Amino acid sequence: AQPLDGPFMEGLRKASQGIAVAGCVNVPDGNGRFYNTQFVLRDGAFIATYRKLHLYDAFSMKESQRTSPGLELPPVVQIGDMKVGLMTCYDVRFPELARHLALAGAEVLLLPAAWVRGPGKERHWEIMSVARALENTCYVVAVGECGARNTGFSMVVDPLGVVTLALGEAPALGFATLDRERIAHARQVLPVLENRRFAAPVLAGLKN
Repeated sequence: AQPLDGPFMEGLRKASQGIAVAGCVNVPDGNGRFYNTQFVLRDGAFIATYRKLHLYDAFSMKESQRTSPGLELPPVVQIGDMKVGLMTCYDVRFPELARHLALAGAEVLLLPAAWVRGPGKERHWEIMSVARALENTCYVVAVGECGARNTGFSMVVDPLGVVTLALGEAPALGFATLDRERIAHARQVLPVLENRRFAAPVLAGLKN
């Protein structure tokens, strides 16, 4: 774990001139634990950070033993001509967070993850990434860390639930085009955000 002004992020900031870069790092919380922190850089500067809300205390794992939960909802940031909402890994199992971001204007959900292997886990990853895209008529860019512990299987899902890019279990480089017209079409033919009868989700007991 390093602070956001530490040597790792400093090197990444210098390398991000002219592009936007997003990812996750562990940042010390000052009390012997750390925050799982998603960041977005553009032209060498931070434009957003998000401390993961939902800790992976499931499937015999206990992320909360070493990690502190975030206390604020993630932001929606402008990258190119798209509004992008941030989610991290286990967050995808909580549709309220994706819906909050969609109602806040997100057209893309950016979802980096270290999705741990296990029975049915690859299927869970696919189902929920597709569901979050379809139920919010937005793109989901789901980036899965590879390795002996994690599944990989990065994908891009369009606003009507179509997987437009799918990678495997090994490291790979993929490219996808996100189309604003596809978002507009999806939200015209499937106006779920307009038709919903529930209020916007609220983060229980914490800062909204």
